[in-house]
Amino acid sequence: MNKPTNKTPIKNRIGGVFVPVRDIEKSKKWYSNILGLTGGEIHFGHLFTAPMDGTAGLILDTMPMWRDENNNLSTYQVPSIQFVTDDLQASYQFLKENKVELMTEIQDDFYFVFKDPDGNVLMICRDLTNWN
Repeated sequence: MNKPTNKTPIKNRIGGVFVPVRDIEKSKKWYSNILGLTGGEIHFGHLFTAPMDGTAGLILDTMPMWRDENNNLSTYQVPSIQFVTDDLQASYQFLKENKVELMTEIQDDFYFVFKDPDGNVLMICRDLTNWN
């Protein structure tokens, strides 16, 4: 682990990754199916916290505070979240079979990009811990 160069009360660890969603129940079901999630809880009527392996948890959020005057919510238009896999081809085929909108084919035998039901652009890459 990297040691901080200055004293700070802030930890150098990501505690969670927020994904803006419009319908918490629909998104919970979709992400649970696609990522094989079990468990998790809905909090405050707009947050779903999903247990994830690794350093960060996945948090689906309808983000009521961040909607515009027409109740619209911005989505990620570039891949900002990277999920990992040991089998890129099987992951691609799995999303295809589940009618997930694929934005790219497998690129450089390393990653591909897709959208969630809210239009958030996400990425699946080979697991970097197994990459030489």
